[in-house]
Amino acid sequence: MRIPRIYHPEPLIAGTQTSLDDEASNHVGRVLRMTAGQKLALFDGSNNVFNAEIIESTKKTVNVQINEGQLDDKESPLDLHLGQVLSRGEKMEFTIQKSVELGVNTITPLISERCGVKLDPNRLEKKHQQWQKIIISACEQCGRNKIPQLMPVITLEEWCAQVDDSLKLNLHPRASQSINTLPLPVKKVRLLIGPEGGLSPEEIAMTAKHHFTDILLGPRVLRTETTALTAITALQVRFGDLG
Repeated sequence: MRIPRIYHPEPLIAGTQTSLDDEASNHVGRVLRMTAGQKLALFDGSNNVFNAEIIESTKKTVNVQINEGQLDDKESPLDLHLGQVLSRGEKMEFTIQKSVELGVNTITPLISERCGVKLDPNRLEKKHQQWQKIIISACEQCGRNKIPQLMPVITLEEWCAQVDDSLKLNLHPRASQSINTLPLPVKKVRLLIGPEGGLSPEEIAMTAKHHFTDILLGPRVLRTETTALTAITALQVRFGDLG
């Protein structure tokens, strides 16, 4: 049996004992049905992995002994911030999950003029909690030991106006540049992915005002979730750690 990787939200210290949080305890104790003496790999977001052994497992609680820890860096050299306009149904969850697997560092969900998703504050908070769980689960699955940051939902213009030193990119079907023609080196990218209906002409002009560069992925029109993952992959191949 492969040793399960479990995220622990508090700092882990070798040589101590701790209890897994409720969600992890349920997964380990009830879903995986693991018992005392079995091994876990724990990570706390510090980029370290700790060997651990279950010392008690019940239906509600799993207590573990934390053994040695070691640095296990799976992070890309490219610092990639995804600004993704909200998409319908499971598309947003899929985009978040796969972008984490591909090495995105920060994700900001956005609201734009043509955004087809309308959520009241209560539903939006529940969505945000669900997206955070998806990020953690993706890290457990893909081997990342740092948790990408999930930012609060903001408007497209608020996000574009934020000041940083990243290369700012906006996908546009009539752009003259591609990712392969962008000059090297690039260490930080802020990638904007619009809604299913695309950005309005006014929004495209606004992105230009905030120094976003329009880039083209190819001759075909892609769905928003395909666009995000294709662009992230191309950026990681050119500037990151995908071969």
